[in-house]
Amino acid sequence: MDPLSNVLSLLKPRNYLSAGFEAGGDWSIQFPHQGDGIKCNAVARGQCWLAVEGVPEPVLLNTGDSFLLPSGRSFRLASALDLVPEDGSTFSSPCEPGVLAYNGGTDLLLVSSRFELEGSNANLLLRALPPIVHIKPGSRHHALHWPVDRLMEELRAPHPGSYLVMQHLAQLMLLEALRIYLANGPNGGVGWLFAMADKSISAAISAIHDEPGRRWSLRELAAAAGMSRSAFASRFKETMGISPMEYLAQWRMMLAGERLTNSKDPVSVIAPSLGYESDTAFSMAFKKIMGNSPRQYGRQKDAASV
Repeated sequence: MDPLSNVLSLLKPRNYLSAGFEAGGDWSIQFPHQGDGIKCNAVARGQCWLAVEGVPEPVLLNTGDSFLLPSGRSFRLASALDLVPEDGSTFSSPCEPGVLAYNGGTDLLLVSSRFELEGSNANLLLRALPPIVHIKPGSRHHALHWPVDRLMEELRAPHPGSYLVMQHLAQLMLLEALRIYLANGPNGGVGWLFAMADKSISAAISAIHDEPGRRWSLRELAAAAGMSRSAFASRFKETMGISPMEYLAQWRMMLAGERLTNSKDPVSVIAPSLGYESDTAFSMAFKKIMGNSPRQYGRQKDAASV
């Protein structure tokens, strides 16, 4: 399985709301903190400004643009930045799928899907994403255009089975948005997506994901990337923000957390499968990265599910 599929499998994104939003004239809406999860949006028609809390520069969105908001931060959408925003709390509450018309106009049509992340490692992975993932039309734009158009059709005229159709279309919309962003080669940042856009570093990440239990050395990972050890270690740290061995340890613990949550495998089985020679060494590494011992972690997840 490729790294993007690996990560999304751990995140388990579940679409819990898809909706259309139309607006016209002069308008500005401030949306509150969104909580954990990811918002995936596409501008099907028109133009608007996006300003996200903590991000210095607003983004002008045009027809065909898409954007992800993985941080849950408060954000504003507006026809012009000098307008006083209205409170968007009423628009951010989950409701029935449909198309919301605001301010009596159709200058803008925005398609939006929200995803909850069910994976136990969501916070660790979300921290690797930039606060705004802005996707402009490009060579793969047609791949995103289709699910957006189909989603709007289902929102405007639901048919039997529409709920499941929208679930799958929203998933495809999110996946294609990430694939386009990676294909465009995001530059200048640090984190998982930026590392995935680097073909050499991505090759090393793929090797780790393919064999997480292998006793990897820096030399072997550098060879997978087709680089010298020193050049590989330097570039990995620059793009990922952590060393290759730190990433290997984190990925192993993410997998371990998933198994502790969703399987009955004991530590004595999980530890050797992830390259640890003893339960003690595994438990120490797990607590250092995940914040709790494997037993405490499992108990917390059991309590949360009650």
